[in-house]
Amino acid sequence: MSNIISYNSWENKAPFGAIKINQGVRISVQVNEGYDLLNLKWVILKEDKIVGEVDLIRESKKYYRGEFNKFNETGLYFYYFEVDINIDGNYRKLFYGKSLNDGSTCEYSYENLNKYQITVHEDFQIPSWYKEGVMYNIFVDRFNNGNRNKKPSNPKKNSFIYANWSDEPMYIKDKNGDVIRWDFHGGNLKGIIDKLPYLSKIGVSIIYLSPIFESSSNHKYNTGDYKKIDPMFGDEEILKELIEKANKKGINIILDGVFSHTGADSKYFNKFGNYDEVGAYQSKDSKYSSWYTFNDFPDDYKCWWGVKDLPNVNELNKSYMDYIIYDEDSVINKWTGMGIKGWRLDVADELPTEFIKEIRKELKKNDAESVLVGEVWEDASNKITYNERRNYLVGNQLDSVMGYPFRDNIVSFLKGNITSKELNNKFMTIKENYPKESFKANLNLISSHDVARIKTELNYDEAMVKLAVATQMTFEGVPYIYYGDEAGLCGGTDPDNRKTYPWKNEDEDMIEFYKEAINTRKKYSVLTSGDTEFIDTNDDDVFGYIRFNDKCEKILILINRSLENKNISINIKENTLEIVDIKYSSKKYLEFISKEDEEFNLQISPKSFNIFNVINHIEV
Repeated sequence: MSNIISYNSWENKAPFGAIKINQGVRISVQVNEGYDLLNLKWVILKEDKIVGEVDLIRESKKYYRGEFNKFNETGLYFYYFEVDINIDGNYRKLFYGKSLNDGSTCEYSYENLNKYQITVHEDFQIPSWYKEGVMYNIFVDRFNNGNRNKKPSNPKKNSFIYANWSDEPMYIKDKNGDVIRWDFHGGNLKGIIDKLPYLSKIGVSIIYLSPIFESSSNHKYNTGDYKKIDPMFGDEEILKELIEKANKKGINIILDGVFSHTGADSKYFNKFGNYDEVGAYQSKDSKYSSWYTFNDFPDDYKCWWGVKDLPNVNELNKSYMDYIIYDEDSVINKWTGMGIKGWRLDVADELPTEFIKEIRKELKKNDAESVLVGEVWEDASNKITYNERRNYLVGNQLDSVMGYPFRDNIVSFLKGNITSKELNNKFMTIKENYPKESFKANLNLISSHDVARIKTELNYDEAMVKLAVATQMTFEGVPYIYYGDEAGLCGGTDPDNRKTYPWKNEDEDMIEFYKEAINTRKKYSVLTSGDTEFIDTNDDDVFGYIRFNDKCEKILILINRSLENKNISINIKENTLEIVDIKYSSKKYLEFISKEDEEFNLQISPKSFNIFNVINHIEV
């Protein structure tokens, strides 16, 4: 039996997607011909509790409509449809939920219902400097050494220093796989200051630094002292200089906050006795003891994913929250007061909701224009962690999240694993679930220190890399560049993805491509602040979308992943497409394409993209 009702949340629900608290929702459901329908009910739940049952009213031969206005709490609501029907004299109750592929509806058993989601959020605004910016992530030890002699500053005891900047990183581990000697190349904050002109030139407006606080490792995710810059990276005066000089070039700095665990080698835990403080490992009377959980003091303690070097903290412990958040000289207050414009929370999934909320309050109290970003790898609107559904994006927690779904989606498409229509549907699902502000602030990354670099992921195919970058720079959200990607850096998983920036051995063509892509993004404001309409190109290999705004500005983007020319027909009401050549835009060459039979007929070259300014051209 075919579907008795037809409904698509992307087309038949108003408003589309997430809604503000106390905002009403209207839906329209089509009943297909030939069925004796007794009743059609719209069932709304808040988490697992029914909060509304709306009998849809027939308004025409085919359409039933209804409205619900009691979305009076933030969080996730879900809904489905109950259909009471008479089939050949037999009464049946049927259940309809969301298709697994798109916004359409299909029949399920009650036990297997895939419900529709509505995210209900506070009314919030994310600062324009962030939403409209371009982020550059720097792994500090591997970016640049600013010392005249190029030697590392204050090398650590029993560490391994590479002989040459270009040496490939490797771990020195024992038979159990534990790192027994950390390796360093010597990158530091001075080195970043020296390269501010370069970063400004390519169009960077936000720098996100990997952790910079004192730590025994090169990555610094095992914090030793939250209130001290690691001596290999510099000191507070150098950080102040970096902030001031970056700000003069229109660049803001964001720090990495690692608050779910500390290092075992830290002033707080002090397992190895390297600090003057009495650590929690050393004595139950330590002022830090309540931060940690010992199953059997001192060697059996809770740690992050079983890594003994990373003892977990009790984030909601009053002493810990005072130290990190509330104290006048707390970690948040100290560095934000120095001019840091935001924080990225490492492993946000591991942090209690209350802890994130309190950090946000303190941060915004310091600077209303600051931002709080979280590391969440999945759809951040409905992530379930430790049996708790997290509401990161309802306006009182995270401003932005790491966009790993963006990476997964575009990489899957470019590698031929999904079709353009499937890619559309994946992006539409995220767009539907995220508040509008959150989608515009989503970090659209294609590489990071936790995954293979994009060039390696795409089998060193530079044409494909450019397609990923072109999408990233024209998509809704914040482009996120992992240092060195723009210079052609390759690398698999850790530590291969943490190689040094290839100064004097850069891929100049790729740098120029990035620079022009960013320039194009900034030239057309609709690319930084506009909305998105996805297009069905009727070709599995061609992905298309339009960026538009209320000023009637439109940009059309088409991405062809195949090895063949593709002929695409698109119906757009405007009569002219003006080519925007991302690489040679400075030449200002234009081409006007005629419209025939209400459609534009376009040919897209193999493994290429086209960007068009969509306008009404009137001959004078």
